[in-house]
Amino acid sequence: MLRRFLLAFALFAAPLLAIGAAGTKVRLLLDHTQARPGETVLAGVEMQMPAGWHTYWRNPSENGGIGTRTLIDWTLPPGLSAGEIQWPVPEKHSSLAGDTHVHTGTILLLVPLTVAPGTPPGALQGTAKVTWQECQEECVPGGASISVSLVVGPESKPSPDNARFDNARQALPKPGTHLTAHVFWEGPPTADQRPIVIEWTTDALTADFFAYERKGTDIGVKTETVSATNGIIRLRKWVDPTAGGWPTNLTGLLVANPGSPQRLGYEVILPIGAAPALAAVPTEPFSWGTLVPMLGLAFLGGLILNIMPCVLPVLALKILGFVRQAGSNPARVRQLGLVYAAGVVASFLVLAAVALAVQAAGGVAGWSTAFQNPQFRVVMCALLVLVSLNLFGVFEVNLGGGALGAADELTAREGPAGAFFNGVLAAVLATPCTAPFLATAIGFAFT
Repeated sequence: MLRRFLLAFALFAAPLLAIGAAGTKVRLLLDHTQARPGETVLAGVEMQMPAGWHTYWRNPSENGGIGTRTLIDWTLPPGLSAGEIQWPVPEKHSSLAGDTHVHTGTILLLVPLTVAPGTPPGALQGTAKVTWQECQEECVPGGASISVSLVVGPESKPSPDNARFDNARQALPKPGTHLTAHVFWEGPPTADQRPIVIEWTTDALTADFFAYERKGTDIGVKTETVSATNGIIRLRKWVDPTAGGWPTNLTGLLVANPGSPQRLGYEVILPIGAAPALAAVPTEPFSWGTLVPMLGLAFLGGLILNIMPCVLPVLALKILGFVRQAGSNPARVRQLGLVYAAGVVASFLVLAAVALAVQAAGGVAGWSTAFQNPQFRVVMCALLVLVSLNLFGVFEVNLGGGALGAADELTAREGPAGAFFNGVLAAVLATPCTAPFLATAIGFAFT
């Protein structure tokens, strides 16, 4: 009976013990084994995380949500003092619990150690207690005690690990004093949040802002890209003033290409100013010499756009229409071609009207703004799946009457309604794409 109880308890407790064991390995490195009095050396707390696990950055949580950052508690002898942790640029991690900033793989947390002037020669011994939280599907606490030994002498001596510190410095954020970036409130506050917009002039394709911790205010991890055109990226974040009122500046990292292993972070302090006045933008006098070349670039870019991945699949519908019309009346073929072109032009007139209306209301409208809406993307993906299944012959739509007849012409029979909506579909699917020469023309149109 006792054996059965012990066996059952062991089977029950084994998963709990596995869940509670931290897998991250920690050790301490120094970039110098010997330093002179008054010098500063770098200590590196190396954290090797198991595959699929992560630890947390200095400001991990979204509005008080998940995650606890790594802490280092130093116990050092007289003559040796430790500075603040220098954090590598983190990744953004999304889960059901929320978004957060994390580190994965192997990282080196750099900490400056300063030898006080007048410290006598000899070895200085110290310890550091490192505590962290590591997570995969579940989270477990971790802890380790590591020792440090630094010799004070007449000259500096690099350690065998010195090259590791060069790589670790490259992972740190760079100073962002040279960046062109502005921050402004997007609108009045609600009961508990207020949207804020960060405008950054950059060559990066994508960007994000990772806020530093701030007492009394939470700046959410979630970021929306408002627009990304003409080298200017606008990001929207939400501020929650838990205490202390609304902030007057943002402190944190502007991150270029955040989803890439080659992401770059720039440390910035951005004062929060007034929203830019659109009416104050100077207008240039009309000039045929400027307009005609831009129309030429737009035309050439539009031709190239037909072979881009966003548009090329849609052209299959038109090609099938040409095949079906091979024996038709030439006048009808020309009529359907003009109706198709009318669908394209009408779509862009609607997009232009929406952009002008959004700008007149004080918002920000850009090329492909609609595709930043997840619901719109779902609808377009579903439509393309249905069209592709129809082209593969999985089903054929043979409906009649009113709107159903229009849908029938869209996917199965080429008629005026089908030609028009094929033009609309081609125009809408073209909006997330650009082509050579087209970006210049788009930028000219928006300014």
